[in-house]
Amino acid sequence: MSRSEFHRQIRALTGQLAGRELNQALQDWLNAEHGPASETYRQLQQACRDGVAEGWMCDREAGGIRYGRVFKPDTELQGFSVDVVDMDDCAGPHHSHPNGEIDLVMPLEGDALFDDHPAGWVVYPAGSAHTPTISNGRALVLYLLPDGSIEFTR
Repeated sequence: MSRSEFHRQIRALTGQLAGRELNQALQDWLNAEHGPASETYRQLQQACRDGVAEGWMCDREAGGIRYGRVFKPDTELQGFSVDVVDMDDCAGPHHSHPNGEIDLVMPLEGDALFDDHPAGWVVYPAGSAHTPTISNGRALVLYLLPDGSIEFTR
């Protein structure tokens, strides 16, 4: 899996997200159309596993969390940035989402949950905040951030 192939996969998905409000309805739609039983989920999960194994994804580490921004926001991705984290039974830094956040939860070991959500999509609306937490195992989480906007709490 190359970075450009991954960009094509993400571009196909973000093209379907353009102009949609980040809310529960979007979360429900993503899980119905691109949830764990879908080809989209399978392809994104494999791409993330490959990218981590090849070293171009999650190429940084802090506090036991591997992470990295894969793509800055760009027009081809409808203004979304793309980040991927690898977490194992831990909590990340508290942050807020000025424009919202769309997360794809991909368990790797155990029955990993992300903020108590199993495999699939989680959507946080604009203005929300959380301490991202993986429990019951290890997971990769792909983050789509409108305009790349995220504010870490000090």
